[in-house]
Amino acid sequence: MSIAEKTPATPPAQTTATPQAVARPKAPRKAPSGRTLLSFVLPPLVVLVVAVALWQALISLFGVPKFLVPAPLDVLAEIGPAIGTLVEPTLVTMGEAYGGFLLAAVVGFAVAFVMARWDVAERGLYPYMVLLQTIPIIAVAPILVVWLGPGPTTNTVVAAMIAVFPVTANTLTGLKSTDRNLVQLFAMAGASKRYEMSVLRIPYALPYVLTGLRIAAGSSVIGAIVGEFVAGIGGGQGGLGYVITSTAQQLLMPRLFLAVIAASCVSLLLFGLVRLVEVLALRRWHESAMSSDD
Repeated sequence: MSIAEKTPATPPAQTTATPQAVARPKAPRKAPSGRTLLSFVLPPLVVLVVAVALWQALISLFGVPKFLVPAPLDVLAEIGPAIGTLVEPTLVTMGEAYGGFLLAAVVGFAVAFVMARWDVAERGLYPYMVLLQTIPIIAVAPILVVWLGPGPTTNTVVAAMIAVFPVTANTLTGLKSTDRNLVQLFAMAGASKRYEMSVLRIPYALPYVLTGLRIAAGSSVIGAIVGEFVAGIGGGQGGLGYVITSTAQQLLMPRLFLAVIAASCVSLLLFGLVRLVEVLALRRWHESAMSSDD
């Protein structure tokens, strides 16, 4: 018997390729259904209806006079006569508050960037940012009136002073909360501090920055109205703060409540714009903006 006959036959090579795992295509993002939208709108609407009904019932039950607390029906009846006198003050307050918000956003981000980049800058600047937040703004506003004069400019600066600290504090926290492993990875790759800040730290801090802007959205409106309490109408342009002061002195409570509601709408509009930017910027990668179905 030959050697060829003793050697066992080699099994034939497998001709069928082993099936490999195929990546499952990502399901398209579902558009919000009517039920989903209703779940967001219905709860606050129910709370509003219950609160207004309870307010009207208590006023009717205890017979509270209108000059103390107006009933919801009295406030609604005042919309027609007061709408013409509230449009211009609302626009004035909106311009002051939104201008102060933008100023606070720019200054707050710049200061936080400097403090995050250099530790000595944080040690030197942060105490004064805290001091700016703790000083009663009602005590500083008269000084600003002397320096800048009464009117929208002073009110805008007051709004920015109140709104700048949330932006600075949240932005600084975000810039300094970057994952340490990623920072070390960038350092091992030889990335410069500027590249690390622009590519890694700023995107990582974006949720913190937007949170600070949401807080500043309400604070800027408060600052604008507080400035109007002190700075007056300067140049004949009175905002909602002036309307609130004058109607309170005349005991025109329905109109006073309308002015307060208008101020709340100015704040809610700015808050909603910031929230919209937050959702658009974070919805694809950050848990805070993703829906529970993602």
